[in-house]
This record gives sequence, structure tokens and C-alpha cells, in this order.
Amino acid sequence: MQLEIVTPEATLFKGEVTSVAVPGVDGEFQMLDNHAPIVSLLGKGNVKIHGEIKLDKAVSSRFSKNEKGVTLLPINSGAVEMNNNKVIVLAD
Repeated sequence: MQLEIVTPEATLFKGEVTSVAVPGVDGEFQMLDNHAPIVSLLGKGNVKIHGEIKLDKAVSSRFSKNEKGVTLLPINSGAVEMNNNKVIVLAD
């Protein structure tokens, strides 16, 4: 599935991923291929990106990896939309 992460400053990532977990306001949830369409608000936490991804050097310092190799992006708030196998995260 396609993932796009956008902030007010820049597009941080755009590419193919296996799955993505986000910090919803009522708790974390994960989206996989062919997930039902959804729109949700996000709270403070980490966007967890599963899959081998390549990050632009200009934004790579905003990301980290955990001990399981999952790429993490800390956010304060935002929104997420999943539709037609494309996830768009609007993060702050």
C-alpha cells in the first residue's frame, strides 16, 4: 500500500509500505493492505511504518528505528485517511 506523510513544512515520506500503525485519539490502530476506508484524528505518539523504506536525507533525522526494525515518526497530533490502498497522514 502507499503511504504519504505530510507536515505543514514538507512531505516527509511517500512510498510503498507493508503496514502503518498510528496513534489515534482513542488508541493506536494499524492499517494493512485493502483496509476499509477510514478517516481519524491522531493524538500524540509514534507513526509506526513497517517495511523497507528509503528516507530523504533532509528529513531522515525526524525518524528513528526501534529494536524490531520498525521506522518511527513522533507526532503531536494530526489526521489520517485510508482509501483505495493509500494512507495519507497529516501530521504536526
